[in-house]
Amino acid sequence: MNKTALITGATSGIGYELAYIHAKQGGNLVLVARSKDKLEQIKNDLENNYKIKVYIIEKDLSLKDSAQDVYNELVKNKITIDYLINNAGFGDYGLFNESDWGKLERMINLNITALTQLTKLFLSSMMKRHDGKIMNVASTAAFQSGPTMAVYYATKAYVLSFSEAINNEVKNTGVTVTTLCPGATQSGFQEAASWHESRLIKGRKLPTSKEVADYGYNAMLKGKSIAIHGVLNYILANSVRFFPRSAVVKIARFIQDKR
Repeated sequence: MNKTALITGATSGIGYELAYIHAKQGGNLVLVARSKDKLEQIKNDLENNYKIKVYIIEKDLSLKDSAQDVYNELVKNKITIDYLINNAGFGDYGLFNESDWGKLERMINLNITALTQLTKLFLSSMMKRHDGKIMNVASTAAFQSGPTMAVYYATKAYVLSFSEAINNEVKNTGVTVTTLCPGATQSGFQEAASWHESRLIKGRKLPTSKEVADYGYNAMLKGKSIAIHGVLNYILANSVRFFPRSAVVKIARFIQDKR
């Protein structure tokens, strides 16, 4: 394959699985996450098992200028990125007026600002080469408002709208932008967001991170604009267009609430 993929949030969940999928295809990797120890463990495992090169960057992308730092480091080391996968993100469960502003600000910085800046930085070089693929990970949450996770849902709506627009702008240039929209998935996300007790999650058999990663990776290679994992998720995401928004919000609140 000989393609280098940059994956953010690469030490767990979908990002972790995407790293292994790409490595199995013979592609080199740049992995970005906050935990240096986990990054080094993954680097060693991938390089030993798949005979590829893995470059790791310990970086908290919720901090100002962190995306620019990542880009500058790769330019300095003359590493060209063929696939950019903006996977890093997190959510928070609870009423907006009771939430911690610091956490919400970090969420917006990571889910929106870092993703947008990385897309901007790496898209330019892809356009010059007339070759490249970008996958931004959104969520089925992008298709409606989400009471009790208001800011998270809003950030994912941004990712979907932004990515779909950019994909249109780069049409016929050799570059594609795919938006992966998973539904609830087996990962550490639910615990981190204190979301595991909601009706949406509790008692359900959820798809694995690997299943979602496989689906998203293949969709990216095909240049698909929007990739919604799972038939039920696809139906639900598209059905909201046929109901009054007030009804959709009420249903979303019911599903989100704890059992």
